[in-house]
Amino acid sequence: MSRELSDKVAVVAGGTRGASRAIAVELGRAGATVYVTGRTTAAGRSEVDRPETIEETAALVDAAGGTGIAVRVDHLVPAEVAGLAERIDAEHGRIDVLVDGVWGGDVHLAWGKPVWEHPLDTSLRMLHLGIDAHVITSHHLLPLVLRRPGGLVVEMTDGTAEYNAAYRKGTSLAFYVAKAAAHLLAIGQAAELQEHGCTAVAVTPGWLRSEAMLDIFGVREENWQDALEQQPYFAISETPAFVARGVAALAADPRHARFSGRTLSSFDLASAYDVDDLDGSRPDGWRFVVEVQDAGKPADTAGYR
Repeated sequence: MSRELSDKVAVVAGGTRGASRAIAVELGRAGATVYVTGRTTAAGRSEVDRPETIEETAALVDAAGGTGIAVRVDHLVPAEVAGLAERIDAEHGRIDVLVDGVWGGDVHLAWGKPVWEHPLDTSLRMLHLGIDAHVITSHHLLPLVLRRPGGLVVEMTDGTAEYNAAYRKGTSLAFYVAKAAAHLLAIGQAAELQEHGCTAVAVTPGWLRSEAMLDIFGVREENWQDALEQQPYFAISETPAFVARGVAALAADPRHARFSGRTLSSFDLASAYDVDDLDGSRPDGWRFVVEVQDAGKPADTAGYR
């Protein structure tokens, strides 16, 4: 990708790791100045308790050719998000691209527990992280997005709107509601931003080979296929760069308003902008989940990547 975003200011909230980290890097590769926020810094970890830090993400943005700025922010604390808005306003006066990838709730998920058995405190924590933090972030940062027509808001989630229209068995009620909320956030933000000429979408990767997922299977990106012995359906998985390349292309598209209010998968973005994963493939993860994985068929990815 060339330097289409060289004059743009982006914020990637929750950009410590996973898809959000990759998106920050790809926005930087396109030339953007990227504020990377999160709770895990070189000085201390969040409740997720993983080693990745926002400083590392900012350094990766720099290495890709952008300008990375790490700012420690807890997006559940309104005063901290307000402080971020004040800083960006003073330094740039606007936000062109806001990617809200705030989460960190997986550590609170008791898989398969119904709401009456799932610990209440962790259910509420997931709802706070998946909904409250996003509303707080929108309240304080959207005024900077609407400063100029063409602004873009991306709500990161897990699952397409069609897939999340039915309850996701095996997760939990709070996890399901937190993730499905992104579809409504995008619809509402799109409506409220329309008169200002700005766009809001929700975006979901497929089965993501994040740092945490690779650790769960005890593999690295270089040998990720060794995990297929444990979980054959992992064959459809994708690197974080796949969705990140799509989001960067969306941000650079002067016609991105045609997608406003929609939930887009990494495959949707790849199809719209002709981008591939790092290995040259184009995994259609959610169609595979519906037609193969959930149907209990053999994990054959032919026709799906």
